[in-house]
Amino acid sequence: MNGNGQLLHVRDLKVWFGSRKNPIRAVDGVSFSIPSASTVALVGESGCGKSVTALSLTRLVPAPPGIYAGGQVMFEGQDVLRMNERQLSDLRGREISYVFQEPGSALNPVFRVGYQIMEAIRLHRRDANPREEAVKLLALVGLPDPERRLDAYPHELSGGMQQRIMIAMALACQPKLLVADEPTTALDVTIQAQILELIGALQRQLHMAVLLITHNLGLVADVAHVVNVMYAGRIVESGRTEDVLTKPAHPYTRGLLDAVPRLNGKRGEVKSIEGSVPHPARLPPGCKFSPRCPRVQDRCRGVEPEITPTGDERSVRCYFPYRTEAG
Repeated sequence: MNGNGQLLHVRDLKVWFGSRKNPIRAVDGVSFSIPSASTVALVGESGCGKSVTALSLTRLVPAPPGIYAGGQVMFEGQDVLRMNERQLSDLRGREISYVFQEPGSALNPVFRVGYQIMEAIRLHRRDANPREEAVKLLALVGLPDPERRLDAYPHELSGGMQQRIMIAMALACQPKLLVADEPTTALDVTIQAQILELIGALQRQLHMAVLLITHNLGLVADVAHVVNVMYAGRIVESGRTEDVLTKPAHPYTRGLLDAVPRLNGKRGEVKSIEGSVPHPARLPPGCKFSPRCPRVQDRCRGVEPEITPTGDERSVRCYFPYRTEAG
């Protein structure tokens, strides 16, 4: 952990595609921190740049076609963007691991799940017995009869079991940071809750940090300590989860919250945000949310606002934010 108490600190990260003369700005000036043993959420619609940000933490975006155009990714005081291939190989899987969405696609269908778990153990933990450790991992993630499950192929398991296998693979080398990229997308509602509870329990048990990436603000309420809301490759609001969920400042954050179904709501009350996330090659001038914003004014279409601290441990990128008072 570095001197400012952060396990990971991302500063002004810029990841583009295409050429530097005419770039597609998938991630453009993103900054956030993850303290050790904490859970931080990155929230936004599809196309906002969340997954590119996550992959960039270990330079998994290939270059080319990707361009690491600027910024820093500081992990325990070292800049990942300046690491050589050997350092990156040691970092990936051992220090920072990933759980990806749609485990049915992420798992290799021609290998037994035990082989896939043991592969990481053989690579990074040469003093361990791979099969014994794999059995322990499957027990840790709550799979019944773990010895038998090791010999199963992915198609023989349910979606929830497949996702638990993915989590076991990610934990194989006892990482300090687990990046969970939409880990519940392909699962039904009850299994979603189980997977989130499992990740939270493992985070507390193993004292690891978690970066949870999702499009649904409703999922982070009981999981994350801090929420960063992302739109069009930028962070537009960040703060403590309770503050952001109860007193959203940015119109986009409020739109995401209004789109979450509520059990006590009336039929037809769920709202949607008009329009769609702009393509990163065709971003509007000024505030990138201005074409969809209910509070837009002429100033918004001119110069893009900077993300500004509001004095209550949160920041917002908006000229006309909502007041952050309850109600």
